[in-house]
Amino acid sequence: MTTWSALDDELARWSDAGRTAEIWWRDDDAAEETPALERLLMLQEKSGVPLALAVVPAKAASGLARRLESCAGVSLLQHGYGHVNHALPGDKKAELGGERPAMVVLGELATGAMAMEQVFASSEFEGRRLPVLVPPWNRIASGLVWALPEIGFSGLSTFGPLHKPGTRPFRIRGLRQVNTHVDLIDWKGNRGFVGEDFALAALIDALAAARTTSDTRIGTTTGTKEPDATPIGVLSHHLAMDEGAWDFLRSLWGRMLGKAGLRMPAAQELFASREARV
Repeated sequence: MTTWSALDDELARWSDAGRTAEIWWRDDDAAEETPALERLLMLQEKSGVPLALAVVPAKAASGLARRLESCAGVSLLQHGYGHVNHALPGDKKAELGGERPAMVVLGELATGAMAMEQVFASSEFEGRRLPVLVPPWNRIASGLVWALPEIGFSGLSTFGPLHKPGTRPFRIRGLRQVNTHVDLIDWKGNRGFVGEDFALAALIDALAAARTTSDTRIGTTTGTKEPDATPIGVLSHHLAMDEGAWDFLRSLWGRMLGKAGLRMPAAQELFASREARV
């Protein structure tokens, strides 16, 4: 069984090496004010951990914007367009797959970007509404990725390691990709919390991998002998979380604050560079 002390031990390895791990927080599927969203925002405010909230632009209500105006610790990312599944029967769900013409999909994303600008037009969102795309179901056709900078996106966030072993990274000028690595929901099982043991193990494994491999983002070289570490993302879904997931998230942020060898940056910082490898 994986314990909290095992997570402490992994962070101690970072600290002993004179390095600092980065953990960030993304939550998906925001569209309107709900009790679950309110709970999420209260947790963010109490913990002080920056939150990147992925908003579905075609469904974003004006009430959501009013509620988020005062939430200085919450940044906004674009969650596709309408969060509609266009995959063929039998295929994994995807809104941004290769089933439709690329120009149609890119047109929707551009329309979604304009909707984000209109809904979150208040000056309170300046610097918090980011041109970062979060594909619904964390899936996007590779051919679409190349065109994202052309329609105004400078960031992309999906799920899992940036590059699997044996694959060759490719450069996309003007686009930075920062993924999430620990999903709190068991989508293939009971669609509830994955469990403390699984979540901790996934987080520790991701941190250990980041400690031993370099970050492929352009422009992040520190000038030291050690490579920059890949930021590790924790992914929550406020609309799908049960009490176990909420308890884990609250415990995680409570334990992580002030830890040596760890920092929890805001999305504004993670996606600040205009160039990256995807």
